[in-house]
Amino acid sequence: MPMMKPSIKSLPRNVLMMLAVMLAGSTAHAQFLDLLKGQATKALQKQVEDKPADSPTKVDGRSASGNSGSNGTQPSTPSLQAYQGYDFVPGDTIVFEDNFDKDEDGEFPSHWNQGDGQGAVNLFAGQKAFTVTAGSLTQVSPAIKAKKYLADSWTLEFDTYAIDGAEMPRIFLNPDNKVRGPDRFAWSDWVAMINLSKGNFSDLQLQTHTKDHADEVNLQTANPEFMQKASFKNQWHHIAVAYREGRLKIYVDQFRVYSLQDLGVRPQAIALGAAGDRTKPGVIANVRIANGAGIKIGDTKFTDAKIVTHGINFDTDKATLKPESMGTFNAIAKVLKNDPDVRFEIQGHTDNSGAAARNLQLSQQRADAVKQQLVAMGVDDARLTTKGLGDTKPMADNASLEGRANNRRVEFLKIK
Repeated sequence: MPMMKPSIKSLPRNVLMMLAVMLAGSTAHAQFLDLLKGQATKALQKQVEDKPADSPTKVDGRSASGNSGSNGTQPSTPSLQAYQGYDFVPGDTIVFEDNFDKDEDGEFPSHWNQGDGQGAVNLFAGQKAFTVTAGSLTQVSPAIKAKKYLADSWTLEFDTYAIDGAEMPRIFLNPDNKVRGPDRFAWSDWVAMINLSKGNFSDLQLQTHTKDHADEVNLQTANPEFMQKASFKNQWHHIAVAYREGRLKIYVDQFRVYSLQDLGVRPQAIALGAAGDRTKPGVIANVRIANGAGIKIGDTKFTDAKIVTHGINFDTDKATLKPESMGTFNAIAKVLKNDPDVRFEIQGHTDNSGAAARNLQLSQQRADAVKQQLVAMGVDDARLTTKGLGDTKPMADNASLEGRANNRRVEFLKIK
């Protein structure tokens, strides 16, 4: 019986990786080397995929992690029910939004300016994110042409991954045009800094600068108990900040963790900061900045022609509602409760990404999902109709990130 030739695939993973290193300098075996490297990389990637969530591993010089349990499954996303008391409503007009989906893995994000430090976009725990692994605090700011772009009322949202022993991102607020380079922040420019936690997630800190830039701590308090529990760590979390004419509110997931009656400064631009290394990276994802005070809720009859909302959000290319949408749902439900005579046509709108037919179908499915949720909250089915308009009614230019973000919306048109 002829002897079977051993294949590359049949070799143990550690042997494959060792051979790849031994042959690294051999030009005579270049093709064989490429094959071995490919097999070794696949073997290492499989080790990462099989690894528990709390054990980050380097792949090609980058940090990879998961938010799964020992069985490798994703943790359950917070439900709409968990957010039933949420009162955060994003601003009316989006001035910046980025989920890093167009950026190449391992590169600095294309829609941001680099201040101090360094970082790169990577696939982290199931989604694209800006990760900081340099070991020092890295500061980045949105690449917005205007140096002053925040109105008297504005909101900021982003997601982060709370790694045990690491800090959550910091938020820097800039009041004027003191910038260096192409719209970049200098450390001395910010007048307020929000530090959501230290490595143990116990402390929330807010600092403001005096005119001579001397640090003045006007808030240092313990974070809520839920942020200090072990269950908070190694999970994705949604951060939201609302500023309205001096008043500042900070939310972590469905909880309002802090409310300041007067910040004392007038922010006009934003930067984000993160720190971490390859085993405990700083992580920022799904950033959105919007101007405006949100939905107007009065105790009298609704008199406007329609309500345009950007706070009802869905999973990508799906009609599945994200739990942080509940702040907007609660506001709409209150409008309907305060005026029993008002009826709405719920209109779904998309940007022009993808096929027009698919956008039309998706917008209808999303409008239907919004109606279903409001009915589940006690609104009479007869007061609501739905209509999907796809990408046929843009309110902004689809050529820009913020334009597409503003076009992705749900409108409530008053039925006469």
